[in-house]
This record gives sequence, structure tokens and C-alpha cells, in this order.
Amino acid sequence: MARKNGNQADEPLEKQLWKSADKLRKNIDAAEYKHVVLGLIFLKYISDAFEELYEKLKAGEGEYAGADPEDKDEYKAENVFFVPEKARWAYLLSQAKQPTIGKIVDEAMDAIEKENSSLKGVLPKVADTYHNWRNPDGNYEDIKGFCKSAFIDEVRKLDYVLTPGRYVGLPDEEDDFDFNERFLTLKAEFEEQLKEEAELNKRILENLSKIELKDE
Repeated sequence: MARKNGNQADEPLEKQLWKSADKLRKNIDAAEYKHVVLGLIFLKYISDAFEELYEKLKAGEGEYAGADPEDKDEYKAENVFFVPEKARWAYLLSQAKQPTIGKIVDEAMDAIEKENSSLKGVLPKVADTYHNWRNPDGNYEDIKGFCKSAFIDEVRKLDYVLTPGRYVGLPDEEDDFDFNERFLTLKAEFEEQLKEEAELNKRILENLSKIELKDE
């Protein structure tokens, strides 16, 4: 049985956790460590969402019948970020003890950004925003559609629902859109799709009528 370190046992949990964090970051500057931690949290978050949908697509049941779990459009339709194979959490865990794990994580982040253009440059922005929010001298400000510092009273009013959209809202450019113009545009697109569907149905029926069935 391993002997317990008496001094460590007497230390507060917070201090032990801080020492563990120091061991993890090794020679990384403390000011830069937030980027590493937030990067890993970000990877885990989107990997969990990806894996959940991946398993549904792989099972192919109900509305997912015939779906391809490697089809990026399937994830886009569900507002889930597509994660390339070598950026998935299971793969990163399998490489965790490799001396090049830092490079592997960086490559995973790059791969995800390439597959999801909307994520380009987002992570550094998230890290800097969080750092400014935590720092009393930081230059933090709420940004519609991106971040919001909410007080507990506001969370309580929303019945403790933590869906980000309830707090951050929409970007300014989305708040001022012309509803009538947007409605007419969508209506025209829908009518065009109905015309295309009718034309396709007509062609299908024409082709079916050309098939001759032989009596057995």
C-alpha cells in the first residue's frame, strides 16, 4: 500500500488542484495556460455533441434511416459541428501519452476549423473574452450574439434555464432585419422548391409509365 504524504493530506483541496494544474502546464506561461485549458474544454464540448449525433446516424433508426455518419451535411442540418476523425476525443485520448500530444491537439483544432468555417478565429476570442471577464482590470463588455455576463437574478427570472441564446440574444445585424423582405424571400424560395418537386414527380411518373410489365 502506498504511503500517503502527510503534508499533502493537510493541504486544502484548492491548493492541491492548483499544484496539479502547475504540473499539467509544466513550462507553459500561466497567462497562456487559459488558451490550452479552454481549447481542451472546447474540443470535449463539440466532440460530445458530435458523438451523440454520430451514434444516432450510425444506428440509422427513424428519421436517421439511411443516414451517413460521416456526411458533414447531416451535422450541419442539426447545427452540430462536424469533427474529423483525428480530432475526435476518443482519438485524442488514445494519443494522450505521446510526447507530441501538444502538436496533435493543435492539429485537431486546425482540422475542426477547416471543416467548420464559422469557427475560424473563434477560440482565441473566447479565451480573451473569458480572461477579461475574470480579470477585475480586464476590458470586458457584453456583445450581442456572442457573450453576456448574467447576474443570478436574471438567471432566476428565466427559471435557471442556461441556454446561451436566452442571454446573449442576436447580433445587431440580425435585430434590424426587414421582416417583410425576409418573408417574401423565403416564400419565393419555397414556391420555387414546390415547382421543382412537381416537375420531378412528373418526370418520375412519365418514366414509370414507360416500364412494361411482363405477365408470368
